[in-house]
Amino acid sequence: MLHLGRETGSRTTATTPAPADPPLDLVTVPARQGLEAVDILRRAGDQEAVGPVLHDGACDTLGFLVPPGTADAWDVPGSACTRTDGRGLRIPAEPPVSGSGWLLPPAEDAPVTDPAVLRAALDQAARLIEAADSCR
Repeated sequence: MLHLGRETGSRTTATTPAPADPPLDLVTVPARQGLEAVDILRRAGDQEAVGPVLHDGACDTLGFLVPPGTADAWDVPGSACTRTDGRGLRIPAEPPVSGSGWLLPPAEDAPVTDPAVLRAALDQAARLIEAADSCR
């Protein structure tokens, strides 16, 4: 993720965030839809398509780590995005919530999931689930 830097003459420089982990937002979805979205993202062939993913202890929900500020525009039905406002969740080695675990653990250089890519995968997952359920 790039942050806009200062104006330098007639051009704007871009800088990468400091090595310290930046705060993150968390998109939470029902496990069935989340697992389908993870499969969709991993089959896309882009190794960086999906970042770290948490599951709750009962495996009822999955949480996708996304860039801070994602909650400001998140409007995907059936999901929620928890805002950190720069004070919250950071990628820890251990799951940040008691009773949760990593479905896809963070790697040293792994980015978080791009919100636009996640939105598309969740939409596709919802359509696949609806189609599968209508065949029953």
